[in-house]
Amino acid sequence: MAFDRIVSMDDIEAYITQFSDKTISVAVHDLETGKEILINEDESFHPASTMKVHVTMELFRQAEAGLLSLDDRLQLVNSFTSIADGSTFALDVNDDSEVTLYQRLGERESIGELTRLMIVRSSNLATNILLEKVGTKNVNDFIQALGIEGVTVKRGVEDNAAFRLGMNNSATAHGLTQTMRLIAEGKVVSKKASEQMIEIMLKQEFNESIPALLLKSVKVAHKTGWTGEFYHDTGIVFPENRKPYAISLMTRGFAEDNEKAAHECMANISKMIYEQLQ
Repeated sequence: MAFDRIVSMDDIEAYITQFSDKTISVAVHDLETGKEILINEDESFHPASTMKVHVTMELFRQAEAGLLSLDDRLQLVNSFTSIADGSTFALDVNDDSEVTLYQRLGERESIGELTRLMIVRSSNLATNILLEKVGTKNVNDFIQALGIEGVTVKRGVEDNAAFRLGMNNSATAHGLTQTMRLIAEGKVVSKKASEQMIEIMLKQEFNESIPALLLKSVKVAHKTGWTGEFYHDTGIVFPENRKPYAISLMTRGFAEDNEKAAHECMANISKMIYEQLQ
C-alpha cells in the first residue's frame, strides 16, 4: 500500500533533524489504509488558533441540540472576562488577522458568519464572542466526550491575566489529528454537521503550510494557528481518487520575525507525506 515506503518514517525524520533547535510534531491518520505517521505526537504545545476548530464543534453541537441557531445574531463587543480574576480585557485589533468586525462594534452578526470568520480569517474577536455564547467549559467537555486526547480548552484569546498564571489551552499533534479524523469520518455531532465544518475549513484563506506545495487539484480543509514561537496547521487532505487523510503539524522555536521558515518547514513535510501516500 501507499504507506509501505514510510513505515520507518526515515525520510521525514531526516528532514526534521536539520531543525535541531526546534520542536516539530507530526501526526497523520490515513483513512484509506488506517496507517499512521507519528513523530513527537504527544508533545504538548500552545495550540494558538487551532482550538477554534473545537469552538466550531461545540457551536454545531449546540445548534443540533436546539440550544442556538447559526442564524441567531450576536452583538459585536470587545470586552471579555478573564478566567484568572474576573477582570475585563479587550482585544488588540493589531494582533488580529481579521479587522472588519472591530469597525462594526455595537452591531449584530449571525453566529454562522462569526464562525466562518473565526475559521477562514482566524478572527480572534469572533472567537471570544462565540466562546462567551457557548461556554468554554462546554467546548472542553465536548472534546472529552469525543475521546480526543491531549487537547484542553480553558480560555479564549488574549486573556493575558490567565496567561501570566499559566492558565492556557494546550494541544498535541495526535489530539488535533484525532479531531480531524473524527470530522472526516462524520462523527462530530452528525455526518451533516461534520460536512458543514469541512466546507468551512475548505475556504481557509491562510494556505502557506499544509496546502502550499500540494497539487492545486488536492482539496485541503484545515485550520492554521500561530502565536509567538508557535506555528501549527491541522486539517484533512483530500487527494484525488482515494480517501482523505488527517494531518497535524505543530512547531515550537521558529522566530516570530521569520514565520516564512516555519511555513516552509511545514509545507515541505506536508508535501513529503502527500507524495509518499500516492
